[in-house]
Amino acid sequence: MIGEHSRVPVFAYCRPADMRKGFEGLSALVRRDLGRDPIDGALYLFTNRRRRRAKVLYFDGTGLCVLSKRLEKGLFAKLWREGSEKELSLTRTELELFLQGSQLVARLQLSPTPLAASDLGRRPRAQAASSRSLFVARGAEGADPRSRPVR
Repeated sequence: MIGEHSRVPVFAYCRPADMRKGFEGLSALVRRDLGRDPIDGALYLFTNRRRRRAKVLYFDGTGLCVLSKRLEKGLFAKLWREGSEKELSLTRTELELFLQGSQLVARLQLSPTPLAASDLGRRPRAQAASSRSLFVARGAEGADPRSRPVR
């Protein structure tokens, strides 16, 4: 499975690519046009001008891999706009939808924005302790079961 965890970065090349390119040619596009290292663990998506073929270049830890797909019916979503940037950042889920032929990829935000470290802030201790006591199960006598003597 490509990108074993959901937070693997995915970059779509926002220009038509020559689908005759293999490992070296696609790696050169990543290095030269995107300014990235193809063995950094990210997934790189390429499509041709007719949008019937797509390739994904990725490094699995032991070597470069190229996944190639040709749609038998329909077209892949158009990832490029005239005069736009060179790359488009996608999530792995969006990549999977793209490879299934979804036309919504790159047109609508399909995934929530990733959480930042500030979004994961902890509550103050006093507030955390008071809310924790609400979830303690009470015994038949109404006492806290943790305070009962062990027999």
